[in-house]
Amino acid sequence: MEETLKHRNLALLLLQARECVMSNFRRILNHHGLTEQQWRVIRAISDNGQAMEQWQICATCHILSPSLAGVLARMEEMQLVERNRVDTDQRRILVSLTSRSRALIRTIAPLIEQQYANLEENIGADAVRNLYMALDLFLANQKGPIDLVDLPEASRRVAGRSAPRKRSAGAGEQSKSKKNGVPVDA
Repeated sequence: MEETLKHRNLALLLLQARECVMSNFRRILNHHGLTEQQWRVIRAISDNGQAMEQWQICATCHILSPSLAGVLARMEEMQLVERNRVDTDQRRILVSLTSRSRALIRTIAPLIEQQYANLEENIGADAVRNLYMALDLFLANQKGPIDLVDLPEASRRVAGRSAPRKRSAGAGEQSKSKKNGVPVDA
């Protein structure tokens, strides 16, 4: 069998590394009644040093907006965050930490720091430092969106799933009939 993929699966490798790291911290979060997403939100706002808009939290924590709405609602019920509209623009909402979440950070911080020390002892402080540097460099070197490959027309069906339907031809475009996904001139 001829090998056609030359690059290692970077996305899978990053996912495995994330799980390797998170498996060390998940029990701390669970012990304190937090989900990973809730901790990500708390940590993001804390690291930011001030309240954040919901879109900023979505971007920082990589949580989709509909999911974040539920996460924030539960966190508000738990009195971990407050949501307040911006006086100058009522459409904008700032999310801030409460005194309860700040106290929780102070309680959890020594455990998190000890777990990082355990991780460094197991993997090596240099390896952890190098990983931070490599990830920082990777993220800093992005020069905007990466060009996406053009997908061939024939690759529209994979594993029995149909491709999304194309939108109608726009203004100035001539609509063409298709037979088996191939344009047919009228």
